[in-house]
Amino acid sequence: MAGRITMSEEQLRPDPRYNDIVLSKFINCVMHDGKKNAAQRCVYGALDLIDERLAKSDAEEKPENALHVFRIAIENVMPYVEVRSKRIGGANYQVPIQVKPKRRQSLAFRWIISAARGEKGRPMAQRLADELIAAAKNEGKAMATREQTHRMAEANKAFSHFAK
Repeated sequence: MAGRITMSEEQLRPDPRYNDIVLSKFINCVMHDGKKNAAQRCVYGALDLIDERLAKSDAEEKPENALHVFRIAIENVMPYVEVRSKRIGGANYQVPIQVKPKRRQSLAFRWIISAARGEKGRPMAQRLADELIAAAKNEGKAMATREQTHRMAEANKAFSHFAK
């Protein structure tokens, strides 16, 4: 039954370790084949690695914990605009539109996870930790994807009057 409204938002429980709903959603996005324990191990391992790096770091303006780094990374990767293809008068135009908050978050999750999965040769927890730290510093593949999306929207600004 297409288009059915689910109760997924109300049913989503916060994660057991940090008691955070957004992190729980992220764990669900990392999950493959219903293996939630494996996804939790991976994400918590990444957050533990981030905590270790924060402890070793001597930067003056460093985040206080791994969850803070996670939140900064997600906030940095979230896109504000994206392009949607619209067919008008027999021609397809790439029309820039504002991104709704829920979609912004899901795109950020998707880009960070795909960037981490794109690298091979190391455990997923290490790759995810590296990508989250890079995103928190406005670097990395996920940030490059966001910048490319914003550049495409800027290049197609002339067609913004087609947006509804």
